[in-house]
Amino acid sequence: MKLVLDTHAHTVACGHAYSTIKEIAEEAANKGLELIAITEHGPSMPGTTRPYFFSNIRVVPSNICGVRVLKGIEANIMDVDGRLDLPDNLLARLDIVIASLHDVTIRPGDVEYNTRAIINAMKNPYVDIIAHPGNPVFAIDIEKVVEAAKQYNVLLEINNHSFTARKGSYDNCLNIARRVKALDWQVALGSDAHICYDIGNFTDAMDIVTKAGMTEDNVINTSVYKLLNFLKQKGKKIESVD
Repeated sequence: MKLVLDTHAHTVACGHAYSTIKEIAEEAANKGLELIAITEHGPSMPGTTRPYFFSNIRVVPSNICGVRVLKGIEANIMDVDGRLDLPDNLLARLDIVIASLHDVTIRPGDVEYNTRAIINAMKNPYVDIIAHPGNPVFAIDIEKVVEAAKQYNVLLEINNHSFTARKGSYDNCLNIARRVKALDWQVALGSDAHICYDIGNFTDAMDIVTKAGMTEDNVINTSVYKLLNFLKQKGKKIESVD
């Protein structure tokens, strides 16, 4: 299975990553990637950007070093109602919106609480991907989350960074992937790169994909056309490709 894009990357702007957008694009080009998404943390994350960053990100070129660049966010889910830390008028300007739970911005709850928070975030029409849903700190009802993902047309991420940063994620991610496969839905593989050298690193995520028996139809990263048209169908003002 050939992977041609990465939907999750961070730059120096987040305060705890170490490369610029240009450095990430150059490395992506060197690795043969066709598209990357710059998804900086939302403003409630300690040390990260302010809301105006996402208003002004339109100045970033859509093509750098021959790589398509999507301008997005990894927004923080702030409460059980799925409220995000960036207002809808700014989310509407972005090419791609990831939403996720982080224990520095929301206290982990029980399975019901965490599940409701994620599903309510999925109901936001601007949300395209739920990041690292396999994080064991935020235990979820996997069946309910995957069913809701398909219902609300939201991708679930297999986050490669989780296997080192979020110990205990592997089994959860495998169970998520197997349920996604059973429901004939899709995942997004995200490197969650915090330095340019990790862009397009899906080594552990692909192990999950293989063990779950997923095909190219279950993985959005196999086609720029597939991703851009998914986003267009979600209402993004984004140019599709032939």
